[in-house]
Amino acid sequence: MQLKSTEEIVPEHSEYHPTPQMPIQSGFGPQTTAREVLEGRDLDGAIAVVTGGHSGLGLATTRALAEAGAHVIIGARTPEKARSVLATFPRVEFDELDLIEPASVDSFARRFISAGGPLHVLINNAGIMAPPLMRDRRGYESQFATNHLGHFQLTARLWPALAKARNARVISLSSTGVRFGGVDFDDPNFVQHPYDKWKAYGQSKTANSLFAVALDRRGYHQGIRAFSVHPGRISTDLGRFLTAKELAIGGEYKTAEQGAATSVWCSTSQQLSGVGGVYCMDCDIAPVQADFVLQGTGQVLQGVLPWAIDREFAERLWQLSERLTGVQFEMGACSE
Repeated sequence: MQLKSTEEIVPEHSEYHPTPQMPIQSGFGPQTTAREVLEGRDLDGAIAVVTGGHSGLGLATTRALAEAGAHVIIGARTPEKARSVLATFPRVEFDELDLIEPASVDSFARRFISAGGPLHVLINNAGIMAPPLMRDRRGYESQFATNHLGHFQLTARLWPALAKARNARVISLSSTGVRFGGVDFDDPNFVQHPYDKWKAYGQSKTANSLFAVALDRRGYHQGIRAFSVHPGRISTDLGRFLTAKELAIGGEYKTAEQGAATSVWCSTSQQLSGVGGVYCMDCDIAPVQADFVLQGTGQVLQGVLPWAIDREFAERLWQLSERLTGVQFEMGACSE
């Protein structure tokens, strides 16, 4: 298997140094496809979990990883749909996973952990965008609960398998939707304020990015690195709650294969050995765009906003996530 680099697991006495949030000139770009990223790579022996990997962007990600030799497990909220879509895919299986249901997250992770194997790549891909106000059984706003809290819990439950890989990567799908706002630490579930679907979406996507910042620092000594990804603008079922007018706003669309490229690059590229905790787009580390001003919904963000990579905010989000989910990571969990 060539997924791993020659980098060894980091000694516990080694000091963590945050990776600079600046492009590394990877040689790829906005039009790069996932297949091009993986050209010449052999991922035989690698095990990956992709949430929502049976449709849209997730399906393109699954296909690229499987074609390169990885064994991919799909977390699917609708198993019957996954069964029909993935019937002809080699090295791909699926299991039921509903991220907004904590019991479903625990059951999925328990079944994976019981197999006793490592997990080399976790791609937190599934999500929802701009629905009308909906709440889960706990009363949590659906976008924050699904896009962030569900993946926070899933990553925690799969941590022993990630640690067992000794050189794993966790990829969280963020978005330039961070421009709609950061995390409201006092009222993340819109209890005290009127619901705004775009502020809620922006909060969840900012949370995806901040999660990678905090997770990378915590996973570093066990060889687990974390990244957040903006895949680009892609026409998928993610926009099912939007009007035709809303769908027409924004920049150019990518194909699903182009959108999947950055997730796959972050999951497998040797260019990122010893790197983590950064926000990536167009198969490179994104620049910080500190002077961005949201003047209208048609404005396109070309980098990452400071509040989405702020280390203090990342720590506050971690504490909030533990409190809301009742879940804590077992950072020492690594069985041989």
